[in-house]
Amino acid sequence: MPLTDREILARLIKCEAGGEGDNGMKGVACVVMNRVYAPGGEYARVGQQSIRKIIFQPGQFVCASETHRGTYNKQNLYNMSPEAIHFDIADWAIAGNRLLNLGESLWFFNPFSPQCRNHFPSDVGYFVTRIGDHCFYNPTSAYFDT
Repeated sequence: MPLTDREILARLIKCEAGGEGDNGMKGVACVVMNRVYAPGGEYARVGQQSIRKIIFQPGQFVCASETHRGTYNKQNLYNMSPEAIHFDIADWAIAGNRLLNLGESLWFFNPFSPQCRNHFPSDVGYFVTRIGDHCFYNPTSAYFDT
């Protein structure tokens, strides 16, 4: 039986931010849903308001791939067993809720350092906030040309 969009999102939340606390997990869910409803640019074109298309867009989420850099990725969403909290956060985000400090964030990134880049990726996103190990980025006007 294929996974529902809700379950795919819950699994991605656990995989990408399971150790980041409620706000870290909500931040990841916000990015996914912001991409689903992006008013323009790449995510509007590719995602077409589909959670599944956004999550499985190639090269976007390491956890959405069973291989990474040519080797098996054991930390992928197919190996995740989401718990009630992951489904609750998925439901919260699908219902239209967002963390206020994330604005329109379309990207998150773990820099593996205490500093967040000012822009990510390249100049299409600007730094907004950090939650746990992840830095979050809103789109610049250049994003809409992607």
